[in-house]
This record gives sequence, structure tokens and C-alpha cells, in this order.
Amino acid sequence: MKKNPALRQQDPFLAREQQRYDHPLPSREWVIELLEREGVPMKVDALAALLSISDDEMPFFERRLGAMARDGQVHINRRGAVCVAEKLAMVKCRIEAHKDGFGFAVPLTPTGEGDFVLYARQMRGLMHGDIVTVRPAGVDRRGRREGQVLDIIERAYTHVVGRLVMERGVAMLSPEDHRLTDSIILEPDSLQNAQPGQVIVAEIESYPEAHRAGVAKLTEVLGDYADSGMEIEIAVRKHHLPHIFSEGCLKQAAKIPASVHKNDLKGRTDLRDLPLVTIDGETARDFDDAVYAEKQGRNFRLVVAIADVSHYVHPGDGIDTDAIERATSVYFPRRVIPMLPENLSNGICSLNPDVERLCMVCDMVVTYAGNIKSFEFYPAVMRSHARLTYTEVWDWIANGSTNPLKPQIDTLYKLYQVLLKKRHQRGAMEFESTETQMVFDQNGKIERMEPVVRNEAHRLIEECMLAANVCAAEFLLQHKHPALYRNHLGPTTEKLAVLREQLGLLGLHLGGGDKPTPKDYAELAAQFKERPDQELLQVMLLRSMQQAVYEPGNLGHFGLAYEAYTHFTSPIRRYPDLTVHRAIKAVLQGSQYQPQSWQTLGAHCSFAERRADDASRDVENWLKTYYMRDKVGEVFEGRISGMANFGLFVTLNGIHIDGMVHISDLGEDYFNYRPEIMAIEGERSGVRFCMGDAVTVKVARADLDTSKIDLVLLSGGSVGKRGKSSAKSSQTTANKGSKQSQIATDNKSGSKPAKQSAAKPTRSRAAKKAAAAPASTAKPAGKSRKRR
Repeated sequence: MKKNPALRQQDPFLAREQQRYDHPLPSREWVIELLEREGVPMKVDALAALLSISDDEMPFFERRLGAMARDGQVHINRRGAVCVAEKLAMVKCRIEAHKDGFGFAVPLTPTGEGDFVLYARQMRGLMHGDIVTVRPAGVDRRGRREGQVLDIIERAYTHVVGRLVMERGVAMLSPEDHRLTDSIILEPDSLQNAQPGQVIVAEIESYPEAHRAGVAKLTEVLGDYADSGMEIEIAVRKHHLPHIFSEGCLKQAAKIPASVHKNDLKGRTDLRDLPLVTIDGETARDFDDAVYAEKQGRNFRLVVAIADVSHYVHPGDGIDTDAIERATSVYFPRRVIPMLPENLSNGICSLNPDVERLCMVCDMVVTYAGNIKSFEFYPAVMRSHARLTYTEVWDWIANGSTNPLKPQIDTLYKLYQVLLKKRHQRGAMEFESTETQMVFDQNGKIERMEPVVRNEAHRLIEECMLAANVCAAEFLLQHKHPALYRNHLGPTTEKLAVLREQLGLLGLHLGGGDKPTPKDYAELAAQFKERPDQELLQVMLLRSMQQAVYEPGNLGHFGLAYEAYTHFTSPIRRYPDLTVHRAIKAVLQGSQYQPQSWQTLGAHCSFAERRADDASRDVENWLKTYYMRDKVGEVFEGRISGMANFGLFVTLNGIHIDGMVHISDLGEDYFNYRPEIMAIEGERSGVRFCMGDAVTVKVARADLDTSKIDLVLLSGGSVGKRGKSSAKSSQTTANKGSKQSQIATDNKSGSKPAKQSAAKPTRSRAAKKAAAAPASTAKPAGKSRKRR
């Protein structure tokens, strides 16, 4: 093919490329346009010849094509031909693997068409979190989209944490992340003095392929599995949490002053005499927000001051680069991995008492009816007049106080009552769940579990923050400035149908027809407020809705019943809030803030949020399991909080820890999970276990390797309509179930089963049906996590 120098000069983006590079290459857009003109995939050499790429330019041109392939713009097939991605209908996805071998390819840019299912054979060589390009390949018999993985763009894992094991003299890494199902062989020369059973970190040198195991070299020995704090070290590495600040970030952070300079006050409103206060938990160390309220006739003035992190962290600098990567602070028991270096998060950016701090203010006028009449945003300087706690403030409200700040707290409380009334009128959902906190002794061991009591002071601050967040969203929409919104959509048609079916079985009804509103949900929640299975019903409602995400287009927040909502109030610990501050400042200055890609940033922040939740959950589950090791053999009362074809999940009263009763421990019968009635039922006896039922159980095992707690049923269950047994036989069946506990425990631990094996009854019809569907995504009923 003859070279055509004129083609390079016709590049519509040539001027842009000349500004960026001394020796510009053809732009990405021009390469794609020429490929589309040709109409067929082109070899790299042929494409280079068409664009008059010289020998000296060739390495850089190949690098550009490689970057385009990583970004999903083109695909370079096995024959070395460059294809336009859109022509192949390729979709850039992230792999979500399942411990049973199958997985899903989740589009990085949601299209509303769903994820691609990948069967075990397609998952060979892929690892959880890998970025790949996928071509749609039809629909399977269950109506799910199938996909063909064309290329691995980016590997998620460079290092893997796990246990060192020896198999027939070969050193192997057994990953802590059970979604990594491929074997990883360790290089013998890297083992040094590591001992089998220890927790180690290894760097991958060659990734697993279809018929070849991966190879890695040991780089770090973390210690023994039961060492104090090991659960956090494992979670950090398992979930790839960035936990070491880069040298560039630390150098820049060291240059930031520890106090506010006079030059920083230019153009700021002086609020140092306004009695703003922070109200947080007893253990809080970083203070994002301060509040103040006063009466203005029949209305209220509400001032919400938020730490001005954007004054110190600028787009593209060292601190910002690390903050984007982390995207959120991660909270573990006894440890926090902050988004920002400590001298910012706990120092100059924290609204500590009696010191000057820079802030961004949302100054609102709220009517006596709870409507926000007006608002304005402006940069300010403030001095917190007190660091108060929720417990302290609620005590003042309930019992009175002589503190000079008490009148202001009373005004805040009156405003809160107005906002709360408006919340109820709006129809926002308000679910109350019991949370627990772990109290540790001096040796780092859990001493006890105790409930976290939320009082009206918690809700007071929450309503103030919600008001500021809504104003931020409205401000940006008014000025048509792009931003990340916190979108939360209502139920899909499929989820709504499942929810209505479940509610019908429980004698409940959700109004609103095909399009229920948040108010319909709130009215239903009010109906079951006093029921013993209240928390389980709340979980059902939450699971029917879609997950809250960060996106550049505003779609509203279903759960809070807001037409527009964003996050403004926590820039110390959430990167989306920092971008909202920058966007608001840009509007005030008559400019525009534009990150590289709002869509990509929103997807990354949503992913980082889920990553942080998963890591925190892992640590909490491990610690709860460790706590229950001393409780093996003890008897607890509890309630059925979930079920699946393999057994019941029971939440233990008082300590709110979940355990599982295997289906083989339910009695001398063939038990089947019947999702259509939300129950597990015995075929012969008719004994039925339903969601929310009270049961008595004994702790049989607390397995640290899996973070699971096995329970044995002592009593519980009732006779269903089909049952011919009496209540006495029901009780007998439950008691006999405890005799089978040792059989079930032996079977699960791998020992030889007794003659009267429990394995056969366990294989219920529902279990057989589930086993026939290798890509099942069914989760135990009643298991979810609340998001806002």
C-alpha cells in the first residue's frame, strides 16, 4: 500500500495533537475514521503505511494502538489486524468471578441491557476484576446475555494474598479470595524461611491460562493466620485497597501548612464569630461538617459548613492522584485507611474546635413548613465553637443543660422536627436496623458485642446534611455544570414482581401499581413497624431497589424521594464530594471544572465504594467468627433471617451475629426450599421454617478459614397445612435434628460419613435444580446491605 502523507494533514485533530506533542502522531479519532472508511480490519503494518508512519515513529504508533485497545476503542485480533470496536459491538467490561467457577462481565459503562454471563470454560485464564473486551454472543436458556471474551485489557491482580501450602512437595499459594479458583505455583527460590500455613503475599509472574497454572514469587510473609490485626492485612490485600501513600503525595502533603494563613482568607466570608459546632461520634477524629441554626421570624436559617478540602488538593497533583485511586476512606474496627494523608484528614482539613479552618458553606433559609426557600454557597473561614458528641447533644435535649450553646441546640432540634415532618410528607423511606459495635480489650481481642444506639441527635445532623446535599445538586443543575450525582433508582419490573409475590405470602401489599413511589414504600414500612420480622421485611424492600451509584447524569434518589441528590458534605473521606466542591467553586468563579471523564470517574467511585464495603464486611465477619470460637456449645435464641436450598440463616438475639443451620440438621425428613412460600418444608412431616420464625440453636463450629458459623437446631419450626403431624411431632422432629448435627458436621469437615448419611436427604429437589444451573446468581433470601 502506498503511503499518503496528505492523509496525516487531513486529521481534524491535528492542531490538538501538535499542542500536546513535538512530533504528533495521527489522532485516535482519525485512526478510527480511516479504519471505518476502509471497511475491513487492517494489519498494523498496512495501517502504518496508509498513515505514512516512519520507522522511527513505529514504536510510538504501536504504543498508541495498544492504548486504544486498552480503552476499548479498537481490537487487535490474533492475526494482528486492527478492528474498530464498535463494528464488533465490543463492550469493555470488568470480570466479577464467583467461587463456584462461573462469572459475569459487567459493562464499565452501563447500557441498561445487563451483564454478560460467563461459564466456567470461558472463565479459564480470567481473574476477578480483570478488564476485558466482550462481544455479545446471544442469550442463554434463562434469558441472560452471553458474551465472548475477546481480549484481556488490564489485569486486576499483580499480587495475591493467601496461605502457603505444600502439595506433593510443590509450594502453592491458596488465595484468600475464593473467587480466584486457578492454582498458583510458587517459585522455590523465593520461599526463603516461609512456613506452610503462614499468610503470604506473592507477585504474579505468569498468569493462569486455559491449561497452565499461574506462577508467582513470594514477596512478603505477613505472619500467622490468627495474629492480631491479620484479618485487616489480608482484607487490604485481598481487595486491592491502596493503603500506602505515594512518595509524591507525601511530599506534597508535607508542604501544606498546619494552620490557616492570612493569604488564604482573601475572598472568603468571615464566620469565625458564628457559633458553628461539630456533632459526631465519640471516636471520630476527622470532622467534615459544622452546623448552626437560628430563627428568622417563622423561618429558620441553617448554615452547614463543610471542610474546604479543594483549597489544598488540586486536580492532578500528588495528593489528588492518590485520592482518586482510593476514592473513599475505608473503616475497619480499630483502623482507618484514609483517603487523604493524616495531616489533612485529621489536621488542616478537619474542623477541630477553637482553630481557624477554611470551609465551603451552604447557607439556607428553611420555611416553617420544611421547604428550602433560598440558599447560597460561598467560601468562608470559621472557628468551631465546640466539638460535641451525639450522646452529649441528646442528653442536653432530653434532660436540659446550662451550657451556653444549649439555646442553639434547641433551635437545631426544632428545625430538625420541621425537616423530619417534611421528610414524612415527601415519602422518604426511613429504615431502622440494629447495628452492633465491637468492644476490644487491651490485647486486641473482642471483649463484647453491644448495640449501637441511634438517637435524635444522629438524625438531626443527618437531616442537615441531606438539606445541604440537595441544595448542591440543585445549584449545579441550575447552572448546568456537570457533576457526579448520587442516583438511586426504584425497583425493576422483575424485582417488583418478586417483591409483590413475597409480600403477598406475608399478608402485605405494596401500593402504586407498576410504578410504586417512595411514599408507597414508606406507607408499607409503617404497616409492619411493630412486627417481629420488621428488619427482614426492610431488607426485602431494600433488595427490590437498585444500587445507589455515582453518575454524571441526574436520575434522582428513589429512597430519599429527591428529584436530584449529590454528595457535598464529606470531602475528607469521599472523592465525589471533593469534585462537587470543585464544581461549585467553578460556577462561583465563572469557570468550569472538568475531570478527564465524568462517566469513568463515577464508575470508579462506585466500584471503590463497593470494594471498601466488601473489605469492611470481610473483616467484621472474621472478627465475629473469632468471637464465636469461645461460644461453641452455647445455646442462643434467634430468628430466621435468610434461607437457601442448603439451609437456614439465623441471626442470634442480643449479639446480632449470623450463623447457618444446614438443611441436614433440620430433622429426619427430606427438606426442600420453597421460594414460592418463602419457607423450607419437610416432605413427610410438613414441618415448616419461615422467615422471621423464632428458633433455639446451639453453636456447633466457628470456622475462621471461611468466616462462617455453623449452628445446630434445638427447637423451632411449625407444622404447615400439608403436614399430618401434630405439634408434638414437630417438636420431636426438631429435637431429633440435633442428633444429626455431628453427622452434618463430620460431612462438612471432610470425614467419612456414618451409615445413616445426611448427605442424601440434603440433596433436595431445589438443590438438584440449582446444581443444574452453573451460573446461578441466587442469593440467600433476606441478605442485603443498606446503601444511601
